[in-house]
Amino acid sequence: MRKIFMGVRLRRLREERKLTQIGLARMLGLSASYLNQIEQNQRPLTMSVLLRLSEVFNMDVNTFSDDEQTRMVAALHEVAATLPASALGGHEVARISHAEMQEIATNMPAVGRVLIDLHRRHREAVDRLEAMAEKMTYMDPEDPADALMIQTQPYEEARDFFFTHHNHFSELDAHAEQCHASWGLANDSPSGLAQRLAQRLHEQHGVIVDTLPAEKGLQRAYNPVLRRLSLPPHITHGQRAFQMGTQLAFLELDSMLERMVDAPRFSSQAVRKLVRLGLANYFAAALILPYRRFLESAEQLQYDIDLLGQRFGVSFETICHRLSTMQRPEATGVPFFFIRVDRAGNISKRQSAAHFHFSRVGGACPLWNVYEAFSSPGRILRQLARMPDGRVYLWIARTVCRQVGGFGQPTKDFAVALGCDVKHAHRLVYAKGLDFSNPDIPTPIGMGCRVCERPQCAQRAFPYIGRELDVNENISSMSPYPMNN
Repeated sequence: MRKIFMGVRLRRLREERKLTQIGLARMLGLSASYLNQIEQNQRPLTMSVLLRLSEVFNMDVNTFSDDEQTRMVAALHEVAATLPASALGGHEVARISHAEMQEIATNMPAVGRVLIDLHRRHREAVDRLEAMAEKMTYMDPEDPADALMIQTQPYEEARDFFFTHHNHFSELDAHAEQCHASWGLANDSPSGLAQRLAQRLHEQHGVIVDTLPAEKGLQRAYNPVLRRLSLPPHITHGQRAFQMGTQLAFLELDSMLERMVDAPRFSSQAVRKLVRLGLANYFAAALILPYRRFLESAEQLQYDIDLLGQRFGVSFETICHRLSTMQRPEATGVPFFFIRVDRAGNISKRQSAAHFHFSRVGGACPLWNVYEAFSSPGRILRQLARMPDGRVYLWIARTVCRQVGGFGQPTKDFAVALGCDVKHAHRLVYAKGLDFSNPDIPTPIGMGCRVCERPQCAQRAFPYIGRELDVNENISSMSPYPMNN
């Protein structure tokens, strides 16, 4: 573990809890002088102190993670890149240095979060205005109010909630593990697991599980009046167990879910419902893929996604999604980043357990192997990729397909990708045969064209919005948008 100096954050935590240095030191089992040295950045935060902070204050240790700093710096780069020149006090595009952003992320993280949130709100306002302008072009002239129906998309707000929590909820994970043991699910096969969950629904809640007509295209339908849970006939035993686990979360964890979605910052009830559904799905995944057993299997199989799917009877995507949640402080898995895209490049899922930042401006990088996966359906593609800050990542990507109906009905085709910092690559089976010593091997990628500073990228789809274009009629370059230095 690298030395982590987080004195300002620790001091702010103490002040927020209205504690003296002596009081906090006593709670953590430290001497007041030692705590004072940590707050003055004369000593680093150790893992034992981090774990003690987590226990005492029931908080996420990622609050004190240098990975969190890195992710904030990446987000601040995006904020700075989208600022107009006038906002930075100059006629030309001014720049906020990386050192200044690092200072904000390290010593003023609350200020950084405010700036990032203001930027998010600004982007949402711009998106709404653009959507409204486009809709007004085609609106019914007899119904001008039709153009004013554009609302903030609750899905993005819900995704941000899970993203900021690193897609890890220790309370749900712990409770799911307890349920897995107390409900007698430990040694069941996927089919046996589904049978036991159906039995619990019936015995504890009077709920009957029956079959949905295939043509309805639903994954789960619950009738609270008839106490009937209907599932489609074509899904696997693992998928049936997942859907029943979600329903059990709503029936047995209602108060816990309500408390977890009690966030005043949510803009609407739709957002609260989406977050509540997401948390119920999280519990279901943690129930059928219990933390310690799943982590042990992942380490034993070197994170081989196909073998994990066979062992637990769930899909490739479900395994990828679960792997991105394994961040329990005392038993941490590889900190993965997870993304799901469609053929048009739309991102429908994005989770980061560590420092990777997904851009919200201008889409993702076209050089990313998640897009190449569509040209090789069903095959796992590997990629070593280097970001503009020099960090190298190992990415694996594969297509996933869902058949919704019969012949002639459209399928749901996605590509999912799982990535991690190259320092963790030795734990993965996918690192076999890759040359990590050659600095020319990693593909140079970015967060997205509009916020990527690489000047010579021939694949650039949009100009970098942090610099002026260098338009010269006497020169033609490989890059479609040459930039001034």
